[in-house]
Amino acid sequence: MNLIDKIRASAKGSEKRIVLPEGTEERTLRAADVILEEELARLILIGDKAEIKANAAHWNLKHIARATIIDPMNNPQKEHYADLLFQLRKHKGLSLDQALKLVEDPLYLGVLLIKNGDADGEVAGADNATGDVLRPAFQVIKTLPGISAVSGAFFMVVPDKSYGDDGVLVFADCAVNPDPTVKELAEIAVSSAKTAHAIAGIEPRVAMLSFSTKGSAQHEKVNRVVEATQLAKAMAPDLLIDGELQADAAIVETIGRKKSPDSKIAGRANVLVFPSLETGNIAYKLVQRLAGAEAIGPVLQGLAAPINDLSRGCSVEDIVNLVAITVNQAKENQK
Repeated sequence: MNLIDKIRASAKGSEKRIVLPEGTEERTLRAADVILEEELARLILIGDKAEIKANAAHWNLKHIARATIIDPMNNPQKEHYADLLFQLRKHKGLSLDQALKLVEDPLYLGVLLIKNGDADGEVAGADNATGDVLRPAFQVIKTLPGISAVSGAFFMVVPDKSYGDDGVLVFADCAVNPDPTVKELAEIAVSSAKTAHAIAGIEPRVAMLSFSTKGSAQHEKVNRVVEATQLAKAMAPDLLIDGELQADAAIVETIGRKKSPDSKIAGRANVLVFPSLETGNIAYKLVQRLAGAEAIGPVLQGLAAPINDLSRGCSVEDIVNLVAITVNQAKENQK
């Protein structure tokens, strides 16, 4: 069973409630039909109810009737969600009239459903830019306690099963923070370990990457990684984490033993935390193209509830898979 099959099997029957704010978009609606058929999640579709039903009939989608449909323009609970938004954002100058208008936006209504306890997670982005998806999430959902940095992780499935955890590695941050502080880097490490366990079911072994291994080079950028490693250990004392490590020392056992013989991580890491977005983004794309790795993500982490962003070029299968990932994140959050 490959990683995606495992993720979908873990999500099946969980009954987590996932919001799809782009409920009238064709790929989203087709994906919803698959999700409902496979029982990967309970779905809340946001959009014009008549349009959703007409599209489902036109595309011969058999299971859409099992979804909850909320029309943001004719929502009997509009005032309730508007007041919730107003209370959350009035200190930023938001008026009640502005809140009443914003709850007609499916992306705002989606996160308000989660905030109100009516849903467990959200997947969007097939028809909206990343900034538009994330802005309401940052304003309403915010971050987990003790976490200030939202980050993006990729699951890299490489052909050579000797690397990572049977060929599965987690790379972060590859999507959000251009130049993380020491504190943010530590938070990314802790969040990535949680993501690895929640989604892939692997016991995380985290390597904090640098161009130095255990003092082989001296530089302020090395010092940042060392400090972040120490802080991450303080944040999560039971987490297997080490740094600073060069990439080969992190994932190649013979090199890890040679460069850092006392490390429990060196040569065995399955979660790689990069010192910057620049290095993480370059690395995942190179591994994807040159090693023929499957790159699954980005999976957003650090938010108080799972919100995940699709590429606007996504496929139906991409949406199904990201919903399954979001379900597994929601399951982990409730532990």
